[in-house]
Amino acid sequence: MSAKVISLYCCVPAAFLLLFAHLNNPTTSFLGALLDLATPSLPFDFLTVHYFSNYHRRRGAYNPLCDDFPPDFPPPDTAATSIFCVDPNGCCDFTTVQSAVDAVPRSSQKRNVVWINKGIYFEKVTVPATKPNITFQGQGFDLTAIMWNDTANSSHGTFYSASVSVFAAGFVAKNISFMNVAPIPRPGDVGAQAVALRIGGDQAAFWGCGFFGAQDTLHDDRGRHYFKECFIQGSIDFIFGDARSLYENCRLISIADPVPAGVRSITGSVTAHARESTQENTGYSFVNCSIGGTGWIWLGRAWRPYSRVVFAYTSMSEIIASDGWNDWNDPSRDQSVFYGEYKCTGGGANLAGRAPYALELSDVQALPYLNTSYVDGDLWLKPYCDSLISA
Repeated sequence: MSAKVISLYCCVPAAFLLLFAHLNNPTTSFLGALLDLATPSLPFDFLTVHYFSNYHRRRGAYNPLCDDFPPDFPPPDTAATSIFCVDPNGCCDFTTVQSAVDAVPRSSQKRNVVWINKGIYFEKVTVPATKPNITFQGQGFDLTAIMWNDTANSSHGTFYSASVSVFAAGFVAKNISFMNVAPIPRPGDVGAQAVALRIGGDQAAFWGCGFFGAQDTLHDDRGRHYFKECFIQGSIDFIFGDARSLYENCRLISIADPVPAGVRSITGSVTAHARESTQENTGYSFVNCSIGGTGWIWLGRAWRPYSRVVFAYTSMSEIIASDGWNDWNDPSRDQSVFYGEYKCTGGGANLAGRAPYALELSDVQALPYLNTSYVDGDLWLKPYCDSLISA
């Protein structure tokens, strides 16, 4: 196996070893180390056909890089499902994720599964509104990743910095990571926001996915969304937008600047919801999640006056600031935000010092936020195994 191929298959597992090293040693900069790791002497387009044979084993030409690839994969299309196979070694019809997305027919009513083999795909990907019903299926959030390194400065705005942007309805992602490996900004830096994923389409579901960045990691922008057993890493406002989303059994990991013992200086925040008025049925609900990592952080900041966020049955470590929430330094928002907590646990869940506008929800108040009915899941959410393609 060539050095180029070895660098491809070692990079992702090594990147996640760096992540877990960071969690155990807060002085370790995971994304900084990842950026160093992912910048070899070769240019980043080592995932393209310029470095790999373009012959497909399935078409009869021998490609030694495909020896471990299933000989009868992908399976044939059906009346309900089409499969677009992506592999960096040329073992499929596509070597980049974007080329597979481009091949999906416009306005398709079928489920179009973009099956993405293990590897790091360094590319900026867009799923336009004209391409509904697409699934990105990776091989594990620690094995398959799409990454880019734009910032608000380099892309002319935070919203445009996303490594992956999805504007289509009915999008599903399973077992894949979305990363932005731009340098980690310091608090107060201007234009350093760097989004890993922007989801602006309705009825989107994410199962077992990873989201890695620092400031503004996950732009949970518009529509109804469901996140299950996902890993979300960031520092400042790392889940932000104006969607209506349910997060179940997710791990929220802060990489905000560590705070010395006895010092209570805010260095990050989990959410920044952007609800504009009482007419908008939007908000974030976190159920059975956990929050850990580094820093001294808020659960949320009121990016817009009617910001709405609920945490229920969530384990919070001591990194959560005692006041819990911030009104964006605008006291007029204290009467309009909806920030609720319900039966949370851990060292950061003590409600005694919370901001006066934060709510300890009753059973009745919490009930609408506790299951998939919050995002009308009974109308559109499919089981995890729906359209899951096996190799």
